[in-house]
Amino acid sequence: MNKRILGLAIPNIITNITVPLLGMVDMAIVGHLSASHIGAITIGISIFNLIYWNFGFLRMGTSGFTAQAYGAQRMDESIRILIRAAVIALGIALLLITMQWPISLLVPLIFDGSESVMKMALEYFFIRIWAAPATLSLYAIKGWFIGMQDSKTPMWIAIALNCVNIASSLVFVLVLKWDIAGVALGTVLAQYSGLLLGIVFLRKKLHSLRSYIALVHIKESLKWEDMKRFFKVNGDIFLRTVCLSAVFTFITAASGRIGDEILAIDALLLQFFTLFSYIMDGFAYAGESLVGRYIGAHEPKNLRLSVRLLLMWGLILTVVFTILYALFNDQFLNIFTNDTTLIEATKDYIGWVIVIPISGFAAFLFDGIFIGATASRTMRNTMFGATAAFFLLYYGMKAISSELTPQTWNNILWSAFTVYLISRGLFQGLRVKKDIYSQAS
Repeated sequence: MNKRILGLAIPNIITNITVPLLGMVDMAIVGHLSASHIGAITIGISIFNLIYWNFGFLRMGTSGFTAQAYGAQRMDESIRILIRAAVIALGIALLLITMQWPISLLVPLIFDGSESVMKMALEYFFIRIWAAPATLSLYAIKGWFIGMQDSKTPMWIAIALNCVNIASSLVFVLVLKWDIAGVALGTVLAQYSGLLLGIVFLRKKLHSLRSYIALVHIKESLKWEDMKRFFKVNGDIFLRTVCLSAVFTFITAASGRIGDEILAIDALLLQFFTLFSYIMDGFAYAGESLVGRYIGAHEPKNLRLSVRLLLMWGLILTVVFTILYALFNDQFLNIFTNDTTLIEATKDYIGWVIVIPISGFAAFLFDGIFIGATASRTMRNTMFGATAAFFLLYYGMKAISSELTPQTWNNILWSAFTVYLISRGLFQGLRVKKDIYSQAS
């Protein structure tokens, strides 16, 4: 079982690490043009992060349903799930393209920048939005392969996609001098290249399932009852993601209200969280695959074993990262900035970095476990409760604090965030027996 977990987790970790490379490559290229270009690409990337993050249910919901169909040896149903996910992904993508002008009108209301920066950001937006069909379709394809117990295919797609993005953006910007439009075009080309490769892998996989394809009809795959269940689970995941987005957006907004230095400090502190999340999400994705598989196969013994071993790996990594963050936080900070004054100021809050692995590992792993079980209602309610705890604690502690210095204010923010992470893991942990184990009996 450990070999199976690592075989699924490691490719997922590699895939996760490649995700921010799209934005990092774009940033590195425009960083050689001007400060205005950096501001424009930052806003442009943020627009799409805000849009696509909320449609992450296309991957998560697809992986859970597919894993259960795989475990039940219902390969015809797994193909139907792929069709449903692809149709929904394309439908949302076409809606985004159709609504691009109204969306663009909201950008200045959310993001601030000079006239030249906003003009370039919108130029980037109007080009990259045409990649929406490829981007969202890849969400569905990735989720399907994970559900089919295959983490390596999404890894190869992600690596190839990033290679195309690097090469095309360099040519478009540095050779052809297409400026920020070249960066956007490079990303669009990379997304469609990834989709093309994904389709190639799908054809190969579906060829091995050709005996089941004869049992599948597109009209039957889109029956209202099946679509309703698909939408219900994905609707719960969508609401959960909205809460997640609200918390992280609030952290950035609250940091900015405290001051520019605190905003920079918290941006650095969140890098530690992001690094840990990439690793833990790899094991969470493994949880999606295995939990869904064993629920579908009605194998309670393997289900319990997989959950226990996933939590064991989570604890091991928690200990490792806690030690690394405690002993080598200086080295980590120097990777992100060479501003010695900022590094010294950040050290006043380094204690929060050290408790991130301890407070957050269960939340990450249980997300994967509950997605695999398609226990979306509990995930949604857990996130509602944790988000409420975050805001109640933040505003409650602010209200009773007699001296609200920037340091006190920021410590309140991080204490609320820590409680938010612990609450997510605790609430879901209390529901494992009822919502997870009961499904395999």
